[in-house]
Amino acid sequence: MIGLISATAAGAAARDRLAAAWPDRTRVYEGPVADAVRRAFGECTQLVCFLATGAVVRLVAPLLSDKASDPGVVCVDEGGRFAVSLVGGHGGGANELARAVGRLLGAEPVVTTATDAVGVPGLDTLGLPVEGDVAGVSRALLDGEPVALELELSWPLPALPANVGDGVPGAGPTIRVTDRLLDGGGAGADEVVLRPPSLVVGVGASKGAPVDEVLALVRGALADAGLSVASVAALATVDAKADEPGIVGAAERLGVPVVTYSADELAGVEVPNPSDAPLAAVGTPSVAEAAALIGGGELLVPKRKSERADGAPAMATCAVVRRAGRGRLAVVGLGPGARDLLTPRAEAELRRASVLVGLDQYVDQIRDLLRPGTRILESGLGAEEERARTAVAEARKGHAVALIGSGDAGVYAMASPALAEASDDIDVVGVPGVTAALAAGAILGAPLGHDHVSISLSDLHTPWHVIERRVLAAAEADIVVTFYNPRSRGRDWQLPKALAILGAHREPSTPVGVVRNASRPDESSRVTTLAGLDPATVDMMTVVTVGNTATRNIAGRMVTPRGYRWQEETKR
Repeated sequence: MIGLISATAAGAAARDRLAAAWPDRTRVYEGPVADAVRRAFGECTQLVCFLATGAVVRLVAPLLSDKASDPGVVCVDEGGRFAVSLVGGHGGGANELARAVGRLLGAEPVVTTATDAVGVPGLDTLGLPVEGDVAGVSRALLDGEPVALELELSWPLPALPANVGDGVPGAGPTIRVTDRLLDGGGAGADEVVLRPPSLVVGVGASKGAPVDEVLALVRGALADAGLSVASVAALATVDAKADEPGIVGAAERLGVPVVTYSADELAGVEVPNPSDAPLAAVGTPSVAEAAALIGGGELLVPKRKSERADGAPAMATCAVVRRAGRGRLAVVGLGPGARDLLTPRAEAELRRASVLVGLDQYVDQIRDLLRPGTRILESGLGAEEERARTAVAEARKGHAVALIGSGDAGVYAMASPALAEASDDIDVVGVPGVTAALAAGAILGAPLGHDHVSISLSDLHTPWHVIERRVLAAAEADIVVTFYNPRSRGRDWQLPKALAILGAHREPSTPVGVVRNASRPDESSRVTTLAGLDPATVDMMTVVTVGNTATRNIAGRMVTPRGYRWQEETKR
């Protein structure tokens, strides 16, 4: 929860804007400012104070205890010009909060954390639990010293600076990636340990099994095997135990989700220690081992039972499996071109990638958002399939890859060829973007207010007779049509042909919107009619939207009503 505190009317106005934008994430604290800050500091994970920086410093200073547990604090000035990350930039998430607040309020985020200031990734911002000498190794990164990277198991990491690489253990600052407990109980000097979520713990439990019994079993199994609880990704069990309080409670204390499978799914997994007891109880000869093994991996801890101090029968079983790190492919839509139409999720995926694959002109749009050390594989127009193959191949090597496309990557873009190339040996994440049709629609007014369809007029990949049939179907169904790839120097007859097909079913006065370079600095747009559109004014950077029989030009804007009642009332 994010606590919001203000002292003046101007601060309260900005505070209320934030509260309205994030109703489920924020809580407004009223009353005397000092009391409000004190209460919010104790109850929230983050604070946004609409106060002078000096005032916030004095108010929170007595409350600070430990950077690992203190909430992140962001300070916004009275004029709403700056969002300052004041406390807990990394651990408290204040740096990202400052950026998010800045986007919402139009304020400039101010981040002074050393690693962020010079573009070096903070070791506690890589998305993995971290322990050890974060400050010391971060100083080495900042100073350009050689930093060893010891991968005890392969995992798709974000990009790391050029001074990080394979090294000799103990030779200097070291980043170690492991799920094992360290000798001596912790990281040494000049060493940081990253904990990948590589372990899955399968759990079976009798009805009413206590949380403490399940938790002690899991922790004991991990400790005996020399494994870190910080690398547990999930507790897995049969779906009949999805709501078992002992399992749910143990997962909550560990901070991991409960993943469930049907008895039939578990029964199909070959395990070393099947049993008649779970078969009779829930319909599968194994719960703990099967649930842990169902996604593949190495069984590190075979099924073991809990122990009870009173000597009563065990009420829980568990097994531990290590799943190999899989490469990760994020297919990212960059939107129509304007930076403020790039989604925060897309920006986060770009920061997460160690390899970026994309069209050169799209890479140029977002180059400044990449972490130092990101490997960029760019190519020119017409190499979509090759870029898709390259991205999948890099993910199969175990890298975190971002494959970028304009608009939404799933609409006439890179998602289709990439997913056609990919198999289930990598993880694939789709990141939606604002499509050209949506960007153009917002500029034109509301042309997509009812059923609509997008059709590409490029016959490079689709035979013209197929395109023609689709245009005819849209015309006969009275659907608003957005044409992508409408006209190029080598394809100048397709758009007139498509307009003629629509014209046989719609009036010449039907509104038509033409938008070129939507959301970019040289954007242009106009609303004309089906009879008035000159195809020669259209090129490949243009989106053409043709209304249906209900679409109207109102005050220069295209409007398609949500229903046909308006059309009937207009006729009267």
